[in-house]
Order: sequence, then structure tokens, then C-alpha cells
Amino acid sequence: MEYLTAVERNRQGEIINFQTSEGRIISYRKAAEEIKNGKIGRAQVLPDGSGLPKIVPDDPEDQDFAGYPPIF
Repeated sequence: MEYLTAVERNRQGEIINFQTSEGRIISYRKAAEEIKNGKIGRAQVLPDGSGLPKIVPDDPEDQDFAGYPPIF
């Protein structure tokens, strides 16, 4: 099963893309969809009050992907 390995953030620090263990670069929304469908592991999609999905890694020590390297 694939998992998330790196992130791309915009100027506001929000994650806009992920890189997977297979080398794919996918959008935040695509990652949320694939996590929900069981294609990507080691992360969860939680409901967010804004209506957008909130992706969090399974690691309780890193709930905002701060420990993940940048894609570029």
C-alpha cells in the first residue's frame, strides 16, 4: 500500500500536494480521496468544520506533516 512521503506547501504554509511512496505527486483532494478509498495508508481523513477534508498522518507526534520533507 502506498503512503505519503513528502509535501508541497503554498506561501501560506498550507499543503497543496503530496508525494507518495510510489513517486506520484497528487493534489491534497486526490490524496484525501485515495486515503478514504484505502489506496493510501498511514494517514486518515478527518471531518473539518470548513467542509474540506483534513488529512493527518497516523503518527500522533506529527499531526500537521511538519516532519515531512518538501517535494521540491
